[in-house]
Amino acid sequence: MIEGHLEKMKTSLIDGKVNYQLPLENNFIALNPIIGQSIKISYRGKIHCMNCGKETKTSFGQGYCFQCFSTIPETDECVLNPEKCKAHLGISRDMEWSKTHCLTDHIVYLAYTGNLKVGVTRHSQIPTRWIDQGAIQAIQLAKTPNRHIAGLIEVFLKSHFADKTSWQQMLKMKPSFLPVNLIYEKEKAIGLMPSALKQFVNDNNDILNIQYPLLQIPDSITSSNFNKTNSIAGKLTGIKGQYLIFDNKNVINIRSHRGYLVSIEI
Repeated sequence: MIEGHLEKMKTSLIDGKVNYQLPLENNFIALNPIIGQSIKISYRGKIHCMNCGKETKTSFGQGYCFQCFSTIPETDECVLNPEKCKAHLGISRDMEWSKTHCLTDHIVYLAYTGNLKVGVTRHSQIPTRWIDQGAIQAIQLAKTPNRHIAGLIEVFLKSHFADKTSWQQMLKMKPSFLPVNLIYEKEKAIGLMPSALKQFVNDNNDILNIQYPLLQIPDSITSSNFNKTNSIAGKLTGIKGQYLIFDNKNVINIRSHRGYLVSIEI
């Protein structure tokens, strides 16, 4: 049995296949080798802020106490709404943080996660961002010098493309499903963009195909979380995005439980 605070799963892409590790304090649990085995995750009744370490009854912004959620740059409004970023104007909760997270190259992309969506991420977060969303294919659309401009492109394209992932649809999508033509959709998006934003179009038309470790695809799923139950157990049948999938149709989003103290038995 291993005990520690949950953190989002670490991923790497090897020959198009995702490899997962689960950080737990000073341990890294290799998850791909245990797919097909029984696993039990038990909640120990405590949540600690991933920033200050203080115990909190409720987790805010995926892993923080309310005070940190209200003050740290990792939870500023531009994290969810890039177009609201003001770092380029010298306004930020922490300008040093913004120099490496906002005032750096950003990629606007199209990804297929069960539905076609437009999104924004730092250039250094590719392909991690796509994997975390459960995308099976993705293509770069534009490259911008900061988060704000990338957000403006995303906002404009929201009226033509979805900007959210349906996690249920993402988890139930069959590998044999033929996704959309991303090159065609990219050209369509470029044609819709105003001329002022077309200067940021990325000519890279490479499509990244991503495969996840899945023994089977669930026909139905039940979302489990530690606000409703103290343990989740069953045979681990797959991992996609930041979700563990069990043979009893239960799934758990690991990222949304950052800071929860748990024990894991394999």
